[in-house]
Amino acid sequence: MGGGHGGDGPSTTYKGLTLPHPKRWHSLTGKGMCAMMWFWVFYRAKQDGPVVLGWRHPWEGHEDHADDHGHGHETLVDLLACE
Repeated sequence: MGGGHGGDGPSTTYKGLTLPHPKRWHSLTGKGMCAMMWFWVFYRAKQDGPVVLGWRHPWEGHEDHADDHGHGHETLVDLLACE
């Protein structure tokens, strides 16, 4: 079923448990995937860190958008006040 009981390569036996040594491409692929995971974690922490840590609410939006930027978003109350 599973497991290689035929001496498929170098292995280490400890207290009756035989563990095969990983191939080089397994080690390199694992290290690359680990690095990619940590880069993603740090990227998301940079983007969403204040929200995750509770410093900012996600519905607060960005501070660089103001309501008075003059793109025709006047309310009916503002229009009636001008008359």
